[in-house]
Amino acid sequence: MTTTTRVFPAFQSHDPDALLAFLTGALGFVENTVHRDDDGVVVHAQVDWPGGGAVMFGRHRPDQQWCREPGTAGVYLVASDIDAVHERARAAGADVARGLEETDYGAREFTVRDPEGNLWSIGTYEGEPPAA
Repeated sequence: MTTTTRVFPAFQSHDPDALLAFLTGALGFVENTVHRDDDGVVVHAQVDWPGGGAVMFGRHRPDQQWCREPGTAGVYLVASDIDAVHERARAAGADVARGLEETDYGAREFTVRDPEGNLWSIGTYEGEPPAA
């Protein structure tokens, strides 16, 4: 039997269309699926990171049991071409919270804020191998 494990950071947005435009335009996520309600509001979206992984989000629904306050997430993305992602984000007018820099652990990283205030740290650090 094969087991596949995936992690999908999931959050809510006051303006999911603006968030979708930011993630695909400024950072380079690829739109996978977008489900809208009868009024055309995004209730669920999945965007895929080209290097692997994805995030899911939808409109803020404080009346639902699984409610997340918009603008409080922090996500780390691994990018093999950090310079290209950095330039794309800057060209798109992203709010740069931390410029591209070398870290003391050997990575190159930068951080941007999305329109909701969520922080997106993009870097070359690929994490440590899974524990045995």
